[in-house]
Amino acid sequence: MIYRAIGSWWILPAMVPHGVVLVALFAPLHETVHRTAFKSRWLNDVVGWLCGLLLVLPSEYFRFFHFAHHRHTQDPPNDPELASPKPTTFAQWLIHVSGWNYWQAELVGLITHARGRTPEPFLAAPRATARVVTEARVFLIAYMLTAATAAAVGSWAPLTYWVLPVLVGQPFLRLYLLAEHTLCPLVPDMLANSRTTRSNAIVRFLAWNMPYHAEHHAFPSVPFHALPSLHGDLRSDLKVVAPGYIAGQSRDFPAPPLAPSATASAGGRTHRFRSAAPRPAAPYRAQWRATHPRAAHACGPPPRDRAAPGEPPAW
Repeated sequence: MIYRAIGSWWILPAMVPHGVVLVALFAPLHETVHRTAFKSRWLNDVVGWLCGLLLVLPSEYFRFFHFAHHRHTQDPPNDPELASPKPTTFAQWLIHVSGWNYWQAELVGLITHARGRTPEPFLAAPRATARVVTEARVFLIAYMLTAATAAAVGSWAPLTYWVLPVLVGQPFLRLYLLAEHTLCPLVPDMLANSRTTRSNAIVRFLAWNMPYHAEHHAFPSVPFHALPSLHGDLRSDLKVVAPGYIAGQSRDFPAPPLAPSATASAGGRTHRFRSAAPRPAAPYRAQWRATHPRAAHACGPPPRDRAAPGEPPAW
């Protein structure tokens, strides 16, 4: 579509679906970081690395970041996703959705890591530092070689088919990710601190079923293709469910973040949560594995058992 639109005003509309597909590579990146996309460890790592390269989100760094998020979901001092405040005004929401904060954080972080500095607390282990620093340097070299090659041959292809579309597509990814935890209670219960969003088949396909986000946080070792089945099992236990991404954005955002004691609606019922009340996700996991032995066996061991030396467990 972009190729046919070059030289006309249709170039920008053509970049939108192209950009959406590009930023949707976040889904396989996320799944391969959990190593639940493929049976082969090396294939998970290679696909994750390539997706991260296109998104300027190094997969090794993202694995440490994301597993810290899983261990400390909605725990303000420890959840890295809460290190930057969520938007609370319409102006902040616009800036956040534009992708400005994302690109600033990723580019600064990439350069900082390439210089050998890893200030993030979840990168305290020496082995984690070495892997993240090496990865950042390889990424920067790859980007410089791409730019130099394009300049040498006089090609605008990287800009036309990658950089500009991924900039145009980024707001769709920001809106999608904003729905996962924003305004969810700051409690340890994974079925309360994560939001499942009802969506259509196209969104679920592009997102690898991750709209079932509370289910994923409760059972991070369940692969993407099994999440619809898991949703059927946990449907009545979900605490925060949005009717859709557009409806959820217009209804819930932007607004002040919830305090540790907060209310949320799900399935027509109002639930009230307090920090001491909810159960953590572990009992749900144990119960589900006990009642679904075949599915649990197909999912393989939990991430704690599959993590390589020097890697954090997901839970």
